[in-house]
Amino acid sequence: MKIQLSPAERQKLKGDAHALSPLIIIGDNGLTASVIREIDRTLKAHELIKIRANNDERDVRAAWLEEICNALSAAPVQLIGKTLVVWRENPEKAKERRRAALPLPVRKEKRLSKHQEEMRASGQMRGTRTRRRATGK
Repeated sequence: MKIQLSPAERQKLKGDAHALSPLIIIGDNGLTASVIREIDRTLKAHELIKIRANNDERDVRAAWLEEICNALSAAPVQLIGKTLVVWRENPEKAKERRRAALPLPVRKEKRLSKHQEEMRASGQMRGTRTRRRATGK
């Protein structure tokens, strides 16, 4: 089952793919089972990949893109010239991205004793913001 992307998602992925080099090359034998397995392994590692197709027929390259996306549950991003761009989310990397996007827990201030509070209020406790340094000016 092929994944459908929104136009905004597709546009962002096209931009991300611009700097990539092709990682897979479909040679003279065409789209074989071993090539599909290699594409699957590469998608697990990179999520967004470029594939170089050594075939002069545009219809054949479009059919290969459809076959890859259907077989691997991936999304077709772009078919430009002899280059196919394919994306599939890696669940482990997605979990890491979500974890990184979570806000950090708020750090609570250390509770002071009554004596420490009195020292802080009078400015005698080190590391307080209420204490002012003499600047000599």
